[in-house]
Amino acid sequence: MTRVKRGVIKNKHRKNILAQTKGFRFGRSTKKSQAKEALKHAGAYSFAHRKDKKADARSLWTTRINAAIRPFEMSYSKFINALKVKKIELDRKILSDLAQKNPETFARIVKSI
Repeated sequence: MTRVKRGVIKNKHRKNILAQTKGFRFGRSTKKSQAKEALKHAGAYSFAHRKDKKADARSLWTTRINAAIRPFEMSYSKFINALKVKKIELDRKILSDLAQKNPETFARIVKSI
């Protein structure tokens, strides 16, 4: 049987893994087995946190709307309900942006309810 030398392929594989873990701390950036483990965890965390980022943004919009609606002596839930009853279809992102950057426009929306 012929001899198969795998040094080139093995080193290329190791180099690719270590290139992906560049900047990681301790042995996770220099040792192949630790780097592979770190990459698996990093991938799982990045997937989960892409979902969390969307929830965090929605939570921030809600907080901003609630803070902007309080001077009008209305709660957030009553405000959203009133928008639905009046069939005003502005999403939370737009309402939050209006409350922050155009308070007079936001005030007109609140008074129209």
